[in-house]
Amino acid sequence: MNIFQDKIVWVTGASAGIGMEIAKQTAEKGAKLILSARNKEKLQKLKLSLPNSDQHLVLPLDLEHSGNFNELVSIVITEFGNIDFLFNNGGLSQRSEVHETPMEIDRRIMEINYFGNIALAKAVLPVFRRQKSGHFIVISSIAGKFGFFLRSAYSASKHALHGFYESLLLEEEKNNVFVTIACPGKINTDISMNALNATGGNHGVMDHNQATGMSVEACVTKLLLATSAKKKEILIGKKEIKAVKLKRFMPRLFWKVIRKQSAT
Repeated sequence: MNIFQDKIVWVTGASAGIGMEIAKQTAEKGAKLILSARNKEKLQKLKLSLPNSDQHLVLPLDLEHSGNFNELVSIVITEFGNIDFLFNNGGLSQRSEVHETPMEIDRRIMEINYFGNIALAKAVLPVFRRQKSGHFIVISSIAGKFGFFLRSAYSASKHALHGFYESLLLEEEKNNVFVTIACPGKINTDISMNALNATGGNHGVMDHNQATGMSVEACVTKLLLATSAKKKEILIGKKEIKAVKLKRFMPRLFWKVIRKQSAT
């Protein structure tokens, strides 16, 4: 069943990677899109490439600066009247060890990946409650299930999303508001290129883990199937996602295995 036909779908981080692919696949399914990220030019280019491009709205936002999110929601409601799905996808990764990472980097990653993310959810939530319907799809990470090399702040920010959205789901089920938390593993995107290093600059390297990861097309196909099925959580990736079950059921073996994995 196509649940996206004529629905209003808001996608953050839509200018690249998983967010761009979400926009492409939901547009092909007949959705009307709100395309958000910082880069307006890239969003405009994406909009023009999508089916029914005149039905979509480019709405730049910066997750690091969330003070205008209520105003952005008002723009969306004026344009479309309602919101059906929020794909809260935008975020920033990390490539630095704890001992070399200044607190400013930890705070910035947390501001973007956690506070910016939930600020938009809180701005959209009154709309969902008023409608008595709505679906948050949150792009966490396999790093939201366990820590990993070079990702202390990133992993912490993703762990935090799980606590927030699981609580929100319990509170808002009575209002027909639903949450799906997606935990991608190694996906072939540019996430490592744009990851912050210890100095606050870009890592600038396509890591082997990303280069050999699942295609972004396959990742988003699985994500949309999970959304349609109203799954509360989905792990997406190749064999690396087995580590989640390994940690839960065989923790001693997990720690032996995980310390041997390549950080990049």
